[in-house]
Amino acid sequence: MFLKSLSGRFLLLTIIFVMIAEILIFMPSIARFRVDYLTERLERSQIASFAVLASPETGVDVDFEEALLRNASVLSIAKRQDGIRELVLALPMPGMIEQTYDLRNESALVLIRDALQVLFEQDNRVIRIIGEPVQAGEQRFEIEATLYETPLKEQMLDYGRNIFWLSLLISVFTAGLLFLAVQRFIVHPINRVVKSMVAFQDHPEDVRTIMVPNAGVSELREAETALKDMQNRISGSLKQKERLAQLGGAVAKVSHDLRNMLTTAQLFTDRIEMSNDPAVAKTAPKLVNSLNRAINLCEQTLTFGKAEEAAPNISVFRLADVVDDVVEAEELRETGGLSKLEVDVPDGLELNADPEQIFRVVINLARNARQAIDNSGVKGCVKIAAFEKADETIITVSDDGPGLPKKAQDNLFKPFEGGTRREGTGLGLTIAAELVRGHGGQLDLERTGADGTVFSIVLPKVV
Repeated sequence: MFLKSLSGRFLLLTIIFVMIAEILIFMPSIARFRVDYLTERLERSQIASFAVLASPETGVDVDFEEALLRNASVLSIAKRQDGIRELVLALPMPGMIEQTYDLRNESALVLIRDALQVLFEQDNRVIRIIGEPVQAGEQRFEIEATLYETPLKEQMLDYGRNIFWLSLLISVFTAGLLFLAVQRFIVHPINRVVKSMVAFQDHPEDVRTIMVPNAGVSELREAETALKDMQNRISGSLKQKERLAQLGGAVAKVSHDLRNMLTTAQLFTDRIEMSNDPAVAKTAPKLVNSLNRAINLCEQTLTFGKAEEAAPNISVFRLADVVDDVVEAEELRETGGLSKLEVDVPDGLELNADPEQIFRVVINLARNARQAIDNSGVKGCVKIAAFEKADETIITVSDDGPGLPKKAQDNLFKPFEGGTRREGTGLGLTIAAELVRGHGGQLDLERTGADGTVFSIVLPKVV
C-alpha cells in the first residue's frame, strides 16, 4: 500500500536512481582500483629487480629471491630494454601465462572491460603485466611481472562490496531526506487540496470547506488558488440555482392558479362576443387575444418549471403529415395576412422520433418567424423544408423577415432572455432546443440578417 502512494514511489525511485548512478560511477572506479593494484605490483617488482641488478657478479641466493618475489606478490620479474627481455627473478611457473596486460597505453573502456572480466573469471589464472618503472634514472626500460589473478579478484570484490554498502547507505540517506522534503512541500499540500475537494463535495453550501491557499511551492499555490476560485463559483451558482428553484416553484404555483382564473374569464368573454352592443363587439376580440396570451404565458411557465421534458415517445412517422398539421394550426390564427407558409418536405421522408414533440418544435419556429414578419409590417414568406443526409435528417425553418436583433442572438436559448416581442417569454426556443436534444439532435441558428433568418433542426437517423 505504501508503494502505491506518491511518497512511497518517490522513495523507491530515488533509491533506484541513486544506485544506478553509483553503478555508473563504480565501473570506472573498480577499473582504477585494478590499475592501482597492478601498478603497485610493478613498483614492488622494480624495487626487487634493483636488489638483483645491484650485484650482477655475485647474484643472490634462492631464499633471498623467494623473499623478494613474495614481498612483490609476483611469480617472476623481467626487464625489457632495447628489444631484449632479461629475466631477473623467477619461481617455478605453475602453468602457462593465460593473459597479458599492457598498462601503458590502455583506454578507459578497455580498462573497464578488463576489470569486469576479472570479476567474472572463475579460474586462478597466471597473468603477465607490463609497465614503465617509476624514476628509472637515465636508463629507459620496461618492467614485466607475472602473478596469480585470484588475489586481485578477491580485493576487487572486497572493494566492490564496500562501495555497494556505501552506495546503499547514501541512497537510503538521500531518499530519506527527499522523502521528508516531498512530504513537507508536495504531499502535505496535495492532501490539503484533496481533503478540501472531498469536504466541498459533501457540503458545497458550507463556506468553511472552501480552499484557503497557503502552499509554499508556487505551482501548488496556483492549483490551490484555482481550486478556491472554482469552489467559489460553484458555491455561488448552487446558491443562485437554489434561489431560482424556489422562485420557480412559487411562480409555477401562481401560474397554475392564474391559468385557472383566466380560463374562467375566457368562458365569460365567449358570451361577451355574442353581445349586440357594437362597442362590446369591438372590444371583445382584443380582450380574448389578451386572455389567450396570458393563458399561453402561464402554460409555458408551467411547462418550463418542470424538472425536464417527458422522454420522447419514439415511433416511425411521415414528416409531411406533421408539417401539414403545423400549417393547418397556423392558418387558423389571424396574422393580418402579411406572412404565408410554404412547405418543401418530401412525401416519403420518414422520421424515427416523437411526432408530438417534433410538432411542438416546428410550430414554435414557424410561429416565431410569422410573428417577426407581422411585426415588421412587410409581407414575407416562411418556408419549412427537409432533406436527408447519410446519417442525419435536417429540417429547416426559414423566413425573409427582418432578422433577429443583437440581444436576441446573444441570449437565443436562454430562458426568459431570448424573446424578441414584448409579450413573449423567451421560453419557446429554450423548450424547443431541449426537445431536440432529447432526440440526440441539435437546434441551431444557421444565419440571420436583413434578408431573413434560418433555423435548422439536425436529427440523427436511428436504425
